[in-house]
Amino acid sequence: MGRIRPVAVWASAALFLALCVGIGAVLPSSASAGQLSSPGVHEGVASCAGSTCHGRQAPDGAVVRQNELVSWQDPTGPGGSHSRAWRTLTYARAQAITRRLGLGPAQNAPACLGCHAEPAAARGARFQVSDGVGCESCHGASGGWIASHYTVGVGHADNVARGMTPLEDPVVRANVCLDCHWGSDRPNQFVTHEMMSAGHPRLSFELELFTAFQQHHDVDADYVQRKATMDSARLWAIGQAVALQRILTVYGDAGRAGNGVFPEFYFFDCHSCHRPISDEPNAPLLVEANPGRPIPAGMPPFNDENMIMLAAAARTAPASLAQRFQTDSRAFHQALASDRAGAVEAARRLAGTAGQLSASFASSPFSRADTFAILEDVLGEALAPRYTDYSGGAQAVMAVDTLLNALVAQGQIEAGAVRAMRPDIDRAYAAVRDPNRYRPQEFRRALGGVAAAVRRAR
Repeated sequence: MGRIRPVAVWASAALFLALCVGIGAVLPSSASAGQLSSPGVHEGVASCAGSTCHGRQAPDGAVVRQNELVSWQDPTGPGGSHSRAWRTLTYARAQAITRRLGLGPAQNAPACLGCHAEPAAARGARFQVSDGVGCESCHGASGGWIASHYTVGVGHADNVARGMTPLEDPVVRANVCLDCHWGSDRPNQFVTHEMMSAGHPRLSFELELFTAFQQHHDVDADYVQRKATMDSARLWAIGQAVALQRILTVYGDAGRAGNGVFPEFYFFDCHSCHRPISDEPNAPLLVEANPGRPIPAGMPPFNDENMIMLAAAARTAPASLAQRFQTDSRAFHQALASDRAGAVEAARRLAGTAGQLSASFASSPFSRADTFAILEDVLGEALAPRYTDYSGGAQAVMAVDTLLNALVAQGQIEAGAVRAMRPDIDRAYAAVRDPNRYRPQEFRRALGGVAAAVRRAR
């Protein structure tokens, strides 16, 4: 059954995908795949663009639809965001950011090219930086596998053995996405607080949503036979676990720990600090106590948007692992109020637990009861008080939409029942449309209406 995402999700997906990718270059003309080099070489988008490969104008291929590059190059929608990534560096906003940072033209700045173009140490003759985030950014350098990729009788496992990235593995896929849609410990793949202060958008990540809007191929019976697939609810849960694991691991990197006398504030919740300040005696307090963050008042909290969602997903894991996650999460927040060494050790433990949760999610399908349990936790009284800041609210409404669509796709809930929930879901999206006008109480009221409808539908 088709997806039933609302217009608001298209806007949300476009916003989030645009955080690291932008408006990119036009494809060069198709070329043959001859004269290839060696493993580790990025051959460039043109190497995939032949009309018998992925460059057809119409989707009429026998195995794959073969117009994947047309979809990747979509000039208007979120599906074409990767192809537009480099060109956005030529726009006024990007130029202003790098000018403030003293980095020179954005389209030449290594700090930008690490995500707005394809990081490639070895480049073939057809490689062009202006292609933006090209095929090999995600599928891996093709020098070792592009010839076997179109050879009859060669399977996907053979291509992976030659260097293709196995994106059908959700953990692998999430880690590839996170390199740019959150950051990594590699050079030029990290958006610092300094960059954000110069105008770079904040980043957020949700694997299932990003997958849905960046998918350039059909997940049909042939695809499932060759590569297998995974239901949306588990993909979402694994994405949350891998994202938290990545964030905590990079947090422990001494090279990312600080920025002069300050810590690296990129790890912290933007909107817990960026609030209006007033000396008026009757000014309303805009900070809400968050029961998931046992830290002193006035201390910047770690951005725990993925942690909150993972607390709901942990419902499907063994009870001992779910309890350990709750304990480790609380211990990490507490350690942030003590010292750097203690916080890094607590982050290491929590990252390990998140990794175990990811493995647990991948080991077996979610039942109808599992998906409903996660959904009711996201909507319920246990987590609602933790949506004190915009980032947690945004993750929550995306989760609700994803989980409901997963239930519809599996035939576990009537599409009409979900359509009836749409006004409240849209109100929740409206509450997180503008980060500077997020009001937790209004957001919770919108989710409350969805929660009541979910209980009836269950």
